[in-house]
Amino acid sequence: MEILSRLLLLSALSLVTVVHAADLPRSESPDGAKAYIISPKDGETVGSKVTVKFGLKGMGVSPAGLRKKNTGHHHLIVDGKQMPAFNKPMGKDVMHFGGGQTEKTVELSPGKHTLQLILGNHLHIPHNPPVISEKITINVK
Repeated sequence: MEILSRLLLLSALSLVTVVHAADLPRSESPDGAKAYIISPKDGETVGSKVTVKFGLKGMGVSPAGLRKKNTGHHHLIVDGKQMPAFNKPMGKDVMHFGGGQTEKTVELSPGKHTLQLILGNHLHIPHNPPVISEKITINVK
């Protein structure tokens, strides 16, 4: 009976965690807000160390943890097959720039790679509507 009680307790705690995560606040983004990659340019051939410069229009950049209207911080998706969930904090499938950074030098293997930005609020949750750059493709020599 004790094992059954523990299993029921664990199940209840798991359900509370899932419901709580689904209730995390998504920040509103203003009309026309746009994330974009300044460099490299789509189709550009680059070396294995490439500096990705982040752009943002219609919003400001602020560090993670600081709740401020119409702001967020960048997340970079390299070779992503799908977007992260929009209703919970982004995880390990994206690079986090919670300090408010606007560029990052990354080392990539030779070949084609895709890059895309998505803005997160103070809790790393995408805005509503999400502020996402176009996906670009670069060639690493």
